[in-house]
Amino acid sequence: MTATAPLPLPAALALQPHLSAWLRFADGRVQVRTGKVEIGQGIVTALAQVAADALGVSLERVAMVPASTESPDEGITSGSRSVHESAAVLRRVGAHARARLLHAAGRQLDIEPGALAVVDGAVLHGGTTTGIDYWSLGPGWLDGDLRAGDTAPAGPPPRSVVGRSVPRLDLPAKVMGRPAFVHDLVLPGMLFGRVVRSPQGHEALASIDLAGTAGLPGVVAVVRDGDFVGVIARREEQAVRARQHALDSARWSRRERFTSDAAVHEWLQAQPTVDGVVLQQVDEAARARAVQRHRARYTRPYIAHAALGPSCAVARIIEGRVEVWTHSQSIHLLREDLSRVLRLPRERITVHHAQGAGCYGHNGADDAALDAVLLSKAVDGQPVKLQWMREDEFAWEPYGPAMVVELQAGLDAARRIVDWSLDAWSNGHLSRPAVSKGSAEPASALLAAWQLDHPMPRAPQVDPPMVNGIEHGGIGRNAATAIYALPNQRVLTHRVDALPLRASSLRSIGAYANIFAIESFMDELAELAGVDPLAFRMQHLRDERARAVLERAAAAGGWRPGRPSDGTTGWGLACAQYCNHLGHFAVVVRLGVDPDLRVQRVVAAVDVGQVINPDGLRNQVEGGIVQAISWTLKEQVRFDAQGIHTQGWADYPILGFAEIPEIEVHLIDRPDDEPLGAGEITMGPVAAAIGNAVHHALGLRVRDLPITRERILELA
Repeated sequence: MTATAPLPLPAALALQPHLSAWLRFADGRVQVRTGKVEIGQGIVTALAQVAADALGVSLERVAMVPASTESPDEGITSGSRSVHESAAVLRRVGAHARARLLHAAGRQLDIEPGALAVVDGAVLHGGTTTGIDYWSLGPGWLDGDLRAGDTAPAGPPPRSVVGRSVPRLDLPAKVMGRPAFVHDLVLPGMLFGRVVRSPQGHEALASIDLAGTAGLPGVVAVVRDGDFVGVIARREEQAVRARQHALDSARWSRRERFTSDAAVHEWLQAQPTVDGVVLQQVDEAARARAVQRHRARYTRPYIAHAALGPSCAVARIIEGRVEVWTHSQSIHLLREDLSRVLRLPRERITVHHAQGAGCYGHNGADDAALDAVLLSKAVDGQPVKLQWMREDEFAWEPYGPAMVVELQAGLDAARRIVDWSLDAWSNGHLSRPAVSKGSAEPASALLAAWQLDHPMPRAPQVDPPMVNGIEHGGIGRNAATAIYALPNQRVLTHRVDALPLRASSLRSIGAYANIFAIESFMDELAELAGVDPLAFRMQHLRDERARAVLERAAAAGGWRPGRPSDGTTGWGLACAQYCNHLGHFAVVVRLGVDPDLRVQRVVAAVDVGQVINPDGLRNQVEGGIVQAISWTLKEQVRFDAQGIHTQGWADYPILGFAEIPEIEVHLIDRPDDEPLGAGEITMGPVAAAIGNAVHHALGLRVRDLPITRERILELA
């Protein structure tokens, strides 16, 4: 058995270098602990496959332990990084555990470890079992920390289950209607809670009459602390009635509102900004060769998470110890924030992750967790399930920020891009719990913390920082730097700290607007140059993986250069690389425009390195395509100086089952490369492909999202 050169430990493993923190062996099974949480993306299954191969055990022996604050801290489950980051940890942990097993067996048998093998957890010599396995080793064999210089067996583990479409571990309960979500959780003696907040959002409580509410049937307690008001009842429908009774008596004072959904983009560009340079690449000689110039402006609205299950949490307090069940994406950071708000040592707080019915970023899950804890303080020892109403969700959750993207470019006589400039305006894309951790003045990202009689300051709205020299910021993220080979490229971001609405991380962060703008603009430049959109892109692409996905999607999608428009059907394509360093995605869309806009067929090609679970990857990509279509054709939060006007599904339509198109996904597997995430790679390219298809069909360029019939009629 040879060894690799020393490798640095993955970040999460360097912070928690104990094998026993990640693995436990008992009763013929291996418990695998990870800090990443299942939110419907299938990572529990993919990580189980990685662990099984790394350890040399069958998948049936792997039990993935639901994440809690007792699990290793792997930060936030976001950014399409879970498989990328956690797979690296579990491969390293599994390789070291397997090496320790082989060394222990070698000592017992007086055989070189290199002459031994691990098959389904058992040590074999010459194909014969030795009676030694993971479960026969004495206590303490996992003790001792890993160090950066520690080496593991050379080469990747044999692929037994990695690369196979094994059944998803999280689906049976959901498909069969068994308890699967935090909404389904039932604890002994559990009570039910609701909060009372303005349906218009972001208003202060002027007055409320709670005396009558307290006397309603089933009401156990009415809680008020400053502007925070909640009710607790023995049955859920009683809590709903009590909330409505209290809401009917409430009077609200309107806080200053800055703008409306109709004027928000002009407002953003008029505000003071914190400016950043993402890229400044200058070649004056090339720029001087420009003989044609073009510029355009693109916008996206505020977008809601619109999860089918409203935010929910269960909390109980027993003898000063707080226990919370939540669908938060950042359970360790949530505990930090709860600790600050409650003024309680974090060691006295345990947060368990339980799945939510829909999660696409920083929604109201963390807020609901604090709401549940504040209510549970009134009924010490009894658990309280707190669920938001639909209007709470639309009025109070953090939205995906509105954005403006302006592009300018120049073409030379050879019809090549010689000058390129992008400017993006947006609020920050990060206001998750503990975003102010370590700051001089403690602040909170949790809604109720700002409403208490002794409120905490609101945590700042920021963008994720640079990591290892790679841009992770929300505005400048995900191909705000074009993937094309351009001699001049200038990319600037303009963060607006004034907040018309509460906003934070939503699936793909700034990529949705940035890639929509860039890939729409590429089609506009291709038209200006008189070149087919596919050929124009290929002329400017050096990235072989980007070229490969674009060629695959175009071939499978039936792309035909020079296809004439019949006025009823349009074709569009787009491609991008997520975060400019993660997965590649290309897509061809066929769209009908008569009488209504309808995506008929989507063909996509995906390169996310090594494919762990092909079916799971297709699930991710198909789901992302569906949501991208919904955002692009339908979704927008409506508001003005009077408040939030989006309060239910009638005000916020999403794509229906009957509107889902035929979807075909082609995977480019690179088994020798590291696996990358796929949860967010679809959003911007699908939007741009739809916009390009609309232009192909009608000759009209819609640059403002969502692309609706009303916008098209305005342009006609």
